[in-house]
Amino acid sequence: MNEPRHGRSARKPEKGNPDSFALEALPWPEVEAHLDRDPRLLFAVGALEQHGPHLPLGVNLLIAQRLVEEVSRERGVLRAPALAYGVDLPRHRGHRFAGTAGLRRKTLHRAVNELLADWEDHGVEELIVVTAHRYEPHLDALLMAVTAEARTTVVNLRSIPVGDILEGDPDTEHGGELETSLLLHLEPDRVRTEQIRDFVTDPATVRRYVRGRAPTPPPGSRGCLGRPSRATPEKGGRVFRRYVEILSREVLAAEANVARRSG
Repeated sequence: MNEPRHGRSARKPEKGNPDSFALEALPWPEVEAHLDRDPRLLFAVGALEQHGPHLPLGVNLLIAQRLVEEVSRERGVLRAPALAYGVDLPRHRGHRFAGTAGLRRKTLHRAVNELLADWEDHGVEELIVVTAHRYEPHLDALLMAVTAEARTTVVNLRSIPVGDILEGDPDTEHGGELETSLLLHLEPDRVRTEQIRDFVTDPATVRRYVRGRAPTPPPGSRGCLGRPSRATPEKGGRVFRRYVEILSREVLAAEANVARRSG
């Protein structure tokens, strides 16, 4: 095992301790020692936007963050504090729902690049970015991240097929069956079940809106599109387990990349 670069002794993380792999909870010598052994880092990026009157604004953050925490503990990989804000609809178009806030694409891109540069300087060789927000400018900002040598992988949870678990098509919903099921599984106390109302419109309209190509939500929508009434915690649990499986594969692939470079 390599000694920490500054010659300090450091404890190995304990897998049973939820804070053992969280950067913000560890002293720097322990982070340094861990990166000497394993230069991988998980990083969740969220968004703060409406998902209907029944779900919290931070749905995308909660899902990505809980997933990163789970895989970090299971695989023994360090995780960075999550970034709560992502790229959202321009203010004059989408921000009529109280509390919603977002960054411009170039702002998120610059912020991620600056964070990556620091982490790379400290020994990170494989960065795995996880997001549950599918707005295209948001994904572009993450996918265009620049590093000197470190490899960056972006895991877009909304691109993982889960249609076999759900009754409806998750690509034509927002705050619907998928996200409501996940929150019922992960954070049931945050779901205002008495406020659940379905809002069904044609799939093409939904796709234009969630991708940022429609100027406003469909008339009558309160931030939710689709059928959240179909949601169950059981569906959410099955979706989350699939997310864990897919992200774990990316983490293992990153480990193989490190091994190839070291060899």
